[in-house]
Amino acid sequence: MKSLIVLPLLFSSLTLAQTEVHRGPVNLPSYKDLKYPPLPPLQVPKPEEFTLSNGMKVFLLEDHELPLVSGGALIRTGNLFDPADKHGVAQLTGEVLRSGGTKSKSGDQIDEELENVAASVESQIGESSGSVSFNCLKENTDQALQVFKDFLTAAEFREDKVELAKTQLRSEISRRNDDAGGIAEREFANIIYGRNTPYGWQIEYADVDAIHRQDLVDFYHRYYFPSNIILEVYGDFSTSEMKTKLEQLLGSWKYTQAPVPAFPKVQANPAPGVFLATKTDVTQTFFNVGELGGEYRDKDYPALEVAAQILGGGFSSRLLRRIRTELGWAYNIGSSWDADYDHPGVFRISGSTQSVHTVDTLKAVREELEKFRSAEVTDEELKTAKDTVLNGFVFHFDRPSKTLNRLVLYEYFGYPRDFLFQYQKAIAAVTKADILRVAQKYFKLPELTFVAAGNPKDFGTPLTTLGLAVQNIDLTIPEPAEAAAKVDPASLQKGKELLGRVQQALGGADKLAAVKDIEYRGEAGIETPGATMKVKQANSYLAPSSLRQEIELPFAKQTVYSDGTTGWLVTPQGPMGMSPAVLKQVHGEVFRQIPPLAMSDRDANRTVNYVGDGTIEITEKDGESVKVVVDEKTGLPAKIVYQGGQGPVEQSYSEWREVNGIQLPFAWTIMQGGKKFASVTVAEYKVNSGLTKEEISKKP
Repeated sequence: MKSLIVLPLLFSSLTLAQTEVHRGPVNLPSYKDLKYPPLPPLQVPKPEEFTLSNGMKVFLLEDHELPLVSGGALIRTGNLFDPADKHGVAQLTGEVLRSGGTKSKSGDQIDEELENVAASVESQIGESSGSVSFNCLKENTDQALQVFKDFLTAAEFREDKVELAKTQLRSEISRRNDDAGGIAEREFANIIYGRNTPYGWQIEYADVDAIHRQDLVDFYHRYYFPSNIILEVYGDFSTSEMKTKLEQLLGSWKYTQAPVPAFPKVQANPAPGVFLATKTDVTQTFFNVGELGGEYRDKDYPALEVAAQILGGGFSSRLLRRIRTELGWAYNIGSSWDADYDHPGVFRISGSTQSVHTVDTLKAVREELEKFRSAEVTDEELKTAKDTVLNGFVFHFDRPSKTLNRLVLYEYFGYPRDFLFQYQKAIAAVTKADILRVAQKYFKLPELTFVAAGNPKDFGTPLTTLGLAVQNIDLTIPEPAEAAAKVDPASLQKGKELLGRVQQALGGADKLAAVKDIEYRGEAGIETPGATMKVKQANSYLAPSSLRQEIELPFAKQTVYSDGTTGWLVTPQGPMGMSPAVLKQVHGEVFRQIPPLAMSDRDANRTVNYVGDGTIEITEKDGESVKVVVDEKTGLPAKIVYQGGQGPVEQSYSEWREVNGIQLPFAWTIMQGGKKFASVTVAEYKVNSGLTKEEISKKP
């Protein structure tokens, strides 16, 4: 029966459609004729302001629309206060303040407690502020506030969480050159502000290794005190009750410190020129062009924001129309006059382009800037840009919480409460003459910095044709330099004596010296996110410097061989030569073979030094170094420690057994950067089986 109903309806619809076709197109009004009423006046709620008895300033704003309460403490601190030799202290403090828990509970225990009541407490430290925030249901306000207060006043910074955060930061450093767009943006900012200033330096492995738990504790105690904090609370509560609650909860926290100094001033000088970050694994070029910008409070900021909008702020902007739409060179392009509350931001034109059109694109950017400085913009350009900026104004106040956040920021940075309304009026008053004036005053073509990240072999034209000096950016991530242990006759003698004990425990110096080759077969469990990957492995070592590794992954096989000077790899992609970086890794593997390592006192190129706590450091003249921690009871190596690509590597040995007169470990665990990386179990060893170079150098 349903089909009998549907068919007539379908037939009727088709007939009606055919009739409309015969009648011709329907005349619909143009979108240009649509009229919109003006936005109603903004009703900005006024928060309650007061100061606790300990000097902490508080803003409260009720909102009973939902049964939720949220809040946050804004702390006058930031990574601009990082010690010069320990960049990253502020960032790590902000992270571990939360993950490290409090004196009474670990961070993991607090996670579980908050999850059970649908609440959260978070912390972080950025460039020029720190924060501790909370969100919860109204009924759980007291519980969330207590946890919030504990983090604010009694964070514990547990050692294991400090080490975990340091490991994660090392991982970030190791990946910082993966994204070409990120490279262009980062290097542009570092050049503009100055690499050796708090605004332009970057965190390196050596910084992370120099940071210890006490550094975080000291940073926390220096900046987290009541009179250095502005507190805001927003949501479904009674203002009078919340005032009482906060005084009872926080008022007794009387901790004081000296006033926090002003943030350092930007001292950068113009860095005109072209800077190239070579990235050979990309097929497009990412670029940033610009110079130092200004602050929000600058009188010309409104005109500059409108100017940047016309230049490259949207689909109708000049840069997008010409370089992307008309010429088809750029994948994307835009511009902005970025400002900050208390220091200059940057004027930036950024985007990406086809590699072959890199220089053409950068020349076109410069040409568009020259045009922008030479004549007034059109009436339509001005109107569209101003409307775009002004229409976005309402989103600053679409929720009462945004109003509160903005007022707290103005208080924090010393801006007038009505600053945003002053800015709104200033935008509305911008004229074409203003745009031309600020473009000629601030868009300084001779002072422009050009940064390009891409493969110069694919550029259609050399960067030098821009007429500026080209400087190569060094993207090398420096490895940390280990602090040199004290070396004197006494420490060298003690190191030799302890190594002698290791030799005896392993089977004796004569037997170790007689080892010519070692083979083993085993299985490794590699830790990956969510699972452990099983890998079969066969190693063959032939004295003095040859090594072969055969690795069978679940999805592929790989063979590596080196004689200490050259080498090759055979992968599913075929055979290939060994790069210097891989050759260095293989050399390190050879250096750390237990029998020859234990005989280092007979090698004139090696130094054996006692560095304390039952540990000897063995160093080779070519730079290889390893610390051997000796088991006090057995004299066997308990573990070795050396520097890997992502931080320290620890290899801990167990299950020692005799093989052909010497002791060898049948299991070991590898920790990399503080986290478990792999575990290895050996099924079989062969020692002095008569292995030859021809055998281990044969390609599969």
